Amino acid sequence: MTEIEIGRGKRARRAYSLDDIAIVPSRRTRHPEDVSVGWQIDAFHFDMPIVAAPMDSVMSPATAIALGKLGGLGVLDLEGLWTRYENPEPYLQEISELDGDAATARMQEIYSETIKPELIASRLQEIRDAGVTVAAALSPQRTQEHWRTVVDSGVELFIIRGTTVSAEHVSSVKEPLNLKRFIYELDVPVIVGGAATYTAALHLMRTGAAGVLVGFGGGAAHTTRATLGIHAPMATALADVAAARRDYMDESGGRYVHVIADGGVSTSGDLVKAIACGADAAMIGAGFARATDAPGNGWHWGSEAHHATLPRGQRVNVEQIGTLEQILFGPSQRADGSLNLLGGLRKAMATTGYSDIKELQRVEVVVSPYKVALQ
Repeated sequence: MTEIEIGRGKRARRAYSLDDIAIVPSRRTRHPEDVSVGWQIDAFHFDMPIVAAPMDSVMSPATAIALGKLGGLGVLDLEGLWTRYENPEPYLQEISELDGDAATARMQEIYSETIKPELIASRLQEIRDAGVTVAAALSPQRTQEHWRTVVDSGVELFIIRGTTVSAEHVSSVKEPLNLKRFIYELDVPVIVGGAATYTAALHLMRTGAAGVLVGFGGGAAHTTRATLGIHAPMATALADVAAARRDYMDESGGRYVHVIADGGVSTSGDLVKAIACGADAAMIGAGFARATDAPGNGWHWGSEAHHATLPRGQRVNVEQIGTLEQILFGPSQRADGSLNLLGGLRKAMATTGYSDIKELQRVEVVVSPYKVALQ
């Protein structure tokens, strides 16, 4: 791949975000009702390739249940307010009303409350009782402490999610999580990430993970690029990880690991282009935080926003545009792709002639920066 010379002592590879690319119609078209947007991971089938991000501004037990009944997958953050407080709603309301300058410090105080195993169990039981797939997330740092409670509480999809997750974490301070041994000993599928490179993703696939989350610092509430100088444009990251999946299939004799875009997907166009680059599904945060029934009350933040010593995110105000169901299925009164995500995906697949998600991954892609295209 062609590299760019930054200076005499440093070269860099050109990377592309989802805004930099577009898909191209082929010779065939279809009726939108004749395409399938279903997705399956392990034994679990979903009517849409959409996963809700495990963030307090996006998912509560109630919204996880609602999304599950609509055909998607909601993931509960087991390090969020719902496992720290019996009644977290006053704290969610307080966070939405905080003054900008004081928000980070107060959020650090609110999230300093201890995670309670009994609340993990009761929240997951609430989701299970509703009859939808039970999915929950922990960071790698908390997994060893709470995984037994999570599994005993009936989780069906276990997500280990961090800003970056590697299969080879080195630490002289504490024993790192051995992902390969951990996943092997579990009886439930595990999705791990973020990963943003071919090599990192291939190593995670070799641990036995059922899926890999792709992304690093690309979400609307992240400031990772400003804080750490790290950023992985999503289109290139997805294409690299999809290549790792292909090579791992050859290496493992046909084992397929699902690739999930995590960050930078808020509109139907983003969703289409993420799949075109190789994603099987997309994890959506800010796009769902804009729902009128989201727990963030019009605000969006992730766990990075209240890190005790080095916050790498911020609380951002998002425009509330409709219910969760409207965001997924419309009807839409907006022309920006933020409402009716599934309608946009179906229309794109019909226009390019592809009948299902796997086929759409083969669509032709061109480099077409959005700002240039509008000129």
